[in-house]
Amino acid sequence: MAQAQPISEIKLGYLRAYAPQLALSVLDVPPRDEGVAGAKVAIGDNNTTGRFLGQEFKLEVSEVNPNADVVPAFNDMISRGTLYILADLSAAQLLSIADLARDNGVLLFNVGATDDRLREEGCRANIFHTAPTRTMLADGLAQYLIWKQWRRWVLVYGSHEPDKQFANALRRAATRFGGEIVAEKEFPDTGTARRTDTGVVQIQRQMPVFTQGFPDHDVLLVADETEVFGTYVPFRTWMPRPVAGTAGLMPSAWHPASEQWGGTQIQNRFAKASGRRMLSKDMAAWTATRIIGEAATRTHSADPELLAAFIRAEDFSIAAFRGQKLTFRKWNWQLRQPIFLGDGRAVVSTSPQEGFLHQFSELDTLGIDQPETRCVLE
Repeated sequence: MAQAQPISEIKLGYLRAYAPQLALSVLDVPPRDEGVAGAKVAIGDNNTTGRFLGQEFKLEVSEVNPNADVVPAFNDMISRGTLYILADLSAAQLLSIADLARDNGVLLFNVGATDDRLREEGCRANIFHTAPTRTMLADGLAQYLIWKQWRRWVLVYGSHEPDKQFANALRRAATRFGGEIVAEKEFPDTGTARRTDTGVVQIQRQMPVFTQGFPDHDVLLVADETEVFGTYVPFRTWMPRPVAGTAGLMPSAWHPASEQWGGTQIQNRFAKASGRRMLSKDMAAWTATRIIGEAATRTHSADPELLAAFIRAEDFSIAAFRGQKLTFRKWNWQLRQPIFLGDGRAVVSTSPQEGFLHQFSELDTLGIDQPETRCVLE
């Protein structure tokens, strides 16, 4: 009688900084399981193949407060044998565990933080990034605006650090692709109770006056990652102009209405499992989990060193319902990927746009390219 094949258990951790968030629109409040739901669907996909190879993938989720020390939660995870961790953390939190992960043979997959510094001066050889950077998002948007011949931009940005970082990415994109920012203005967060009826009406009434006096322009760009005012900009500007950035036409790693390139298949499976449409962070987590699964099944191993070597190989790629196989940039381990451009209901376009060429990969027209990088992997 043939003996049953021994089961090799592969443990993945999802380490997230979480606190309930509000948004200017109730439709934009992040789902409770954002990101985690994508990882769970991918675990099921991994196990569909893994069961034939004697591999079983499991997922453990651990949450910390957004400003908390994540080291104890990280140590707790690895004490139970978790060697692959999807990090949905701030840049500072992720960097606080990067060297600990390296010293313990743990591979980290950044599925949430868009900070360019994680791929540049703060880059690490043991962190793979499936979330795009702010510069990738800004470049994807800028390419479309230039393709449309909408070259004159006004930039309105928030007063918080993430807003300023995205504004910097938009400025860089303008310089890179031939856009002209003809005026800028900061919208300060004065602490108005903007999510009360009074606060909402106050900010809405401010918008026409706030956007008055700008020189003629084609598009008004918004950089408001912290959700202070951006949702209230479209249709309330002094001049009738399209809005783009964090409101209006928005760049993202995925769009819940995407049905191209087999997108309907993953959307339907995701909706059946979670009861909602797939968001960008869900796709980043799904992709990271599938990368681990693909490496494990191809190498017939659960050894992080073997899996890391497979992922870093020249011929590695992952299929992810985005029109082409995706690969990692060898200089900083950022996943190359197209950027979706859409509003709340439909995909308008995807970048890179036609005509933006590159000697190696057109996807490298999005974000910081190898000749520009400050990353030194160790």
